[in-house]
Amino acid sequence: MPALTRRAFLTHGCSLGMASATVSGSLLQLGLARTAAANTAGDYGALVCILLAGGNDSYNMLLPSDADQFAEYQSIRADLALSEAELLPLAGTTADGRQLALHPGMPEVQSLYASGDLAFVANVGTLIEPVDAAAVDAGTARLPLGLFSHSDQIAQWQTALPDRRAAQGWGGRVSDLLQPANLANGLSMNISLSGNNLFQSGGQIAPYAINATGDGAVRLGSYGDGTNFGSFRQQAVDALLSVNHEHLLRREYAGRLRQAIDGQRLFADALGAATPLTTAFGSDTFSASLRQVARTISARDALGANRQTFFITVGGWDHHDEVLANQARMLPQISQGLSAFRDALVELGVWDCVTTFTISDFGRTLTSNGRGSDHGWGGHHMVMGGAVSGGEVYGDYPLLAANSPLDVGRGIYAPTTSVDAYFAELALWLGVERSDLETVLPNVGTFYSPSSADPPLGFLL
Repeated sequence: MPALTRRAFLTHGCSLGMASATVSGSLLQLGLARTAAANTAGDYGALVCILLAGGNDSYNMLLPSDADQFAEYQSIRADLALSEAELLPLAGTTADGRQLALHPGMPEVQSLYASGDLAFVANVGTLIEPVDAAAVDAGTARLPLGLFSHSDQIAQWQTALPDRRAAQGWGGRVSDLLQPANLANGLSMNISLSGNNLFQSGGQIAPYAINATGDGAVRLGSYGDGTNFGSFRQQAVDALLSVNHEHLLRREYAGRLRQAIDGQRLFADALGAATPLTTAFGSDTFSASLRQVARTISARDALGANRQTFFITVGGWDHHDEVLANQARMLPQISQGLSAFRDALVELGVWDCVTTFTISDFGRTLTSNGRGSDHGWGGHHMVMGGAVSGGEVYGDYPLLAANSPLDVGRGIYAPTTSVDAYFAELALWLGVERSDLETVLPNVGTFYSPSSADPPLGFLL
């Protein structure tokens, strides 16, 4: 019998979880029918994508604390620099002996890092090919489409297609591979707390949008809400949908609407039957969204899910002014929310089965515009989960210097880790075959060989 590796142990453990509650109703029976197929696969896995929309100034989230590099940081950042006395040091050093620290508003992330539950990936960004400042200055570098543009860069982080505009995201392409196109219960493996999005949109699979409050289900206005008007509307809509339309488009629309209504009822019933969480979350929108993700995961058996992705957008990171004040307000919410989410996943017995990661439009200029920072390129990101080899910084944290070979101007550092390598690690962990990796991430071969025996970056066990 082959040795039981840590990865195999985690995968086996994810198949155990919590048993689903017994629920009634024909719609939930459809979900439970799919559960049998899910259990045949023998495990559960989920990715939780957190988009910090606007471009997080991550050089004030994760910054150097060793004496010489902190001095460089202070010199370059000027009025944007944090005080050395308030920094939260990270345990250990980087592979090249560097010491790093966190923004003072993130003590929970400091603890998660120290306990091995969270890692950082440094200087990540959209790339067509590896570049440096010399190649950019010479005009020989192939650069991502619309570099420094919010709309283009926020899309490329979701599509992993740096040279074109596309309607499908890499999470959607993952779901096209891992989930059958025609589900018994009509629900997608891609659950969004932020409406429609590129990341979860595939050729066959679209995101299923839920709310962060209540039972999460998005309803047709007043339909079946228990009021007299709601009952009247339900009867009227059901009557319309029962008509066998000859016109193809009318028939398709009626079918889609019926599926959406049934999906809403299935989802609401599943969450209503789930065991209540005891983990306390904050009252902010981000924490509420993570709580709803945890509740949805707790209902995975009733929903028939053995693979899921979740998407949360946290907006407001375009800090052209008041960087210090805005991050002092916003980063604590991220830190506290991630910590509570870890506790909830532990409570549910699925901590090893869920990997949470951040993305953002881009990093920002290290130099000040006199009020804040402007659009940049490479930035730093967090990845958290029981399968994460935490307490480490992966990728290369750049040496800060006025004449850095990565500085393409105004303290904009070219990425040294591509989004392709970052996402490849996540996709492989979720179950994408190496032979399918270039389908999910068409540009990955420039930065990582899918046939390699080594992981892309190594942050997942």
